[in-house]
Amino acid sequence: MSFKEWLIREIKEWTEAIVIAAVLAILIRTFIFQVYKIPSGSMIPTLKIGDRVIAWKLPYGPRIPFTHIKLPKWKDPQRGDVIVFLYPLDPKKHFVKRLIAKGGETVEIKSGTVFVDGKPLLEGPFRDITYYNMGPYGGEGMKIKVPPHHYYVLGDNSLYSKDSRYWGFVPEENLVGKVVFRFWPPNRIGKIR
Repeated sequence: MSFKEWLIREIKEWTEAIVIAAVLAILIRTFIFQVYKIPSGSMIPTLKIGDRVIAWKLPYGPRIPFTHIKLPKWKDPQRGDVIVFLYPLDPKKHFVKRLIAKGGETVEIKSGTVFVDGKPLLEGPFRDITYYNMGPYGGEGMKIKVPPHHYYVLGDNSLYSKDSRYWGFVPEENLVGKVVFRFWPPNRIGKIR
């Protein structure tokens, strides 16, 4: 085999491997996992500015690129999940917040505690967080009914979070995925709760 034939074969093999790897990376990013960088302090202490996280997209029905079509979901988000969604007021932006209530449920914030359908959220990720009455959807004494196929979300750093209290509800079709893992910085690597 001549050098020219060897070189052509090597270029063909490398090109094929690169194309396959690129296609696999695009498919994984589009339908299974996606990486996000946290730009604000709205989720402190759970997520800090600059944290890099992985969102699992598959359960919520990932969107087919360049369309408004979503694949069927096989799991509903659960109260307490940290979720990625398209910001309802500007769907080009991705937001990360904690899911508080689903369609049909009533939310009220009083004395620093969130109540859903009259029951206080005091366990798990809600245990040590104070929620403040702010905005047109979270004022003192307000009971907010979440519309069907929508979600009410709050930042863990309630005082500094622009969330459902200000702009309302996240439509179900805006869900992107559940934040499952932080991989940066190295001293904070771990599962997200």
